[in-house]
Amino acid sequence: MNFVIKNLSKSFDKKEVLRNIDFTFESGKIYGLLGRNGAGKTTLFNCLNRDLKSDGGSFYLETDGVKREVLADDIGYVLSTPTVPEFLTGRELLKFFVDIHGDRIGQPKPLDEYFDDMKIAAEDRDRLLKDYSHGMKNKMQMLVNIISRPNILLLDEPLTSLDVVVAEEMKQLLRTIKDNRITIFSTHLLDLALDLCDEIVLLSHGELELVDKADLDSGEFKEKIIEALKEEYDG
Repeated sequence: MNFVIKNLSKSFDKKEVLRNIDFTFESGKIYGLLGRNGAGKTTLFNCLNRDLKSDGGSFYLETDGVKREVLADDIGYVLSTPTVPEFLTGRELLKFFVDIHGDRIGQPKPLDEYFDDMKIAAEDRDRLLKDYSHGMKNKMQMLVNIISRPNILLLDEPLTSLDVVVAEEMKQLLRTIKDNRITIFSTHLLDLALDLCDEIVLLSHGELELVDKADLDSGEFKEKIIEALKEEYDG
């Protein structure tokens, strides 16, 4: 399965943020979408999730040469600032998502097993989400997106504000679930992208560019990326 973007563009007033983007993402890989703050990473995600109307272009899923429209259920979107219904407990939210996605899940696991997978302590599972820490809310946001089994998982800098332990747990989880889906992980942190991702995609001057794998082993790789991003900023 491939996720294909064709000629996607978006401008705000006179600022062209996305410039006729053409790119193909392949299933089973984690893509690091690398760009400076303000480069347009969130704008791209919002266009793909249809939270924001693009000015032009299209995108679709392709399997064995057969193209189809990207549906709402195809996309899971994890925001950098977790958004959860704070009037529910963790268990109530989890049960709600398991129930509404029953046709995709098949035979669900006991709820506590899902909590165990995310390393959410037993004493926290029946607490209101409003009392959860930022990291715990982020885990719940990630968990419900995993349960819905989207073909495309958009992650908008989800690890930036997490402590070291939670961030490592989340990275390990992403590595274990990447098969049979397309994961696009946006970040402005180069070392994080190199540690987690199978491919590095640079968003610069409104365009996407896949970094050649041969460059990843080059001692000059970081310098090249930093210089490219610096040129955009100077421009």
